[in-house]
Amino acid sequence: MVPSNLRALFWDANLDGFEPRDYPDYAIFRVLEYGDEAAVAWLRQTFSATEIRRVLSTERRLTAKSANFWALVYGVPAGEVAALHDSR
Repeated sequence: MVPSNLRALFWDANLDGFEPRDYPDYAIFRVLEYGDEAAVAWLRQTFSATEIRRVLSTERRLTAKSANFWALVYGVPAGEVAALHDSR
């Protein structure tokens, strides 16, 4: 379940019975892109650093600003961050 203080991050989901661990890419993306310190603390309790790094490597919807920041935080080389690659 999503804590009440983080429900706004998942504005487009039906949160009745929503389990973030069942949708890791979606949940991790939302927190990395829109979350605050409390959301990041929850993210780190809910998902492993390996899982977060995997999402950084595959998620193209992150803004370049967020992708660069989280790549530095998690030690993912910029060349391995999907959002930093031109998809054309």
